Amino acid sequence: MSARVRKFIGLVAILAFLTFYVVAVISLGAFIPEHWGAQLAFYGVAGLAWGFPLFPLITWMNSGR
Repeated sequence: MSARVRKFIGLVAILAFLTFYVVAVISLGAFIPEHWGAQLAFYGVAGLAWGFPLFPLITWMNSGR
């Protein structure tokens, strides 16, 4: 598979995942207490956690296989 095809597939997968992830975080955020510390912790973790599931996909996109 060529690099262009891998990167296109990866782009579509990343956009689909991020769309689902944002909707899930917004939905779960409605259940977080109104305390600023709880919201800071939740959205701070959610803001960093989206990248971890995408690391294998990004590695595959940039591989020479």
